[in-house]
Amino acid sequence: MRILVLGGTVFLSRATAAEAVARGHEVVCAARGESGEVPDGARLVAWDRREEPPAELTGTTYDAVVDVARHPSWVRRAVAAFPSAHWVFVSTINVYEDESTPGGRPGSLPLRAPLHEDADLSVDMEAYGPMKVACEQVVRDGARSAMVVRPGLISGPGDPTGRFTYWPARLADGGEVLAPGAPEDEVQIIDVRDLATWLVDAVEARTTGDYDGIGPVAGLGDLLAQVADGVGTSPTWTWVEQGFLTDHGVEPWAGPDGVPLWLPRPEYDGMLAHDADPSVAAGLRPRPVAETAAATLIWLREAPDAAVSGISRQREAELLAAWHAARDRTS
Repeated sequence: MRILVLGGTVFLSRATAAEAVARGHEVVCAARGESGEVPDGARLVAWDRREEPPAELTGTTYDAVVDVARHPSWVRRAVAAFPSAHWVFVSTINVYEDESTPGGRPGSLPLRAPLHEDADLSVDMEAYGPMKVACEQVVRDGARSAMVVRPGLISGPGDPTGRFTYWPARLADGGEVLAPGAPEDEVQIIDVRDLATWLVDAVEARTTGDYDGIGPVAGLGDLLAQVADGVGTSPTWTWVEQGFLTDHGVEPWAGPDGVPLWLPRPEYDGMLAHDADPSVAAGLRPRPVAETAAATLIWLREAPDAAVSGISRQREAELLAAWHAARDRTS
């Protein structure tokens, strides 16, 4: 098959292009080419998606298109150029308006109102989900056939966000670990390699419909224990309550003063607790978290400039000391 990957230089789109090349497909990656290199065996065609596609792209017929864009104008322009291809569009679980109800799946949760204009996420992060809703609509309305995949937290080697990478890096050091919230808080991740494999499967099978790109739900305590197993350590866990973290200025989810995988409860009880059964039934095969953690740690050690988002060891030690002191005062 001739497959057009819109992107192909970073994380999921690059992993998808690499998987397609490994299966013997002809892969063209369309990107500005400023964020990285395409996988060996793929061909890069330069395209700034704020502009019309170059003739080098439109002069070729593609069997399938894989797109990860978030700007509605970019997706409109691409669908108009390649409407006869089978589209696999990578959206996000942030399209769901309800983030508090566990067990959600496509069709069971309302979507956010679409935002059809491009927004600057550095100014308005809340525009991300609504823009993706609009992108989904463009693909469904304009492509001959389409599959929409809504990933949750994508993890594994090459992660540019640093969100999951915090945990393999931290747990590899062992010792006393600040564990946020409660062990039973439900979370889920998906390995980028498993998601890429599924996307190429969907291209080959011309799968249609809407799916969540997610792994199985686990308690945070169980998931962190699997990460520790993957990196070969046996840390001491100190579970620190949500209210304490909030009172001490710790941020959830990401950022230099954040603790990844921690989400405010109960308002985000459902964000990382979607029902994975429909996606597994459609062929998604999530690997054990320990395997993801081990591979992520290897990648981190080989790429010392890789992003790791989260509190520093010093900040963690200060928080743990304050937590223990507070417990001592109340005991």
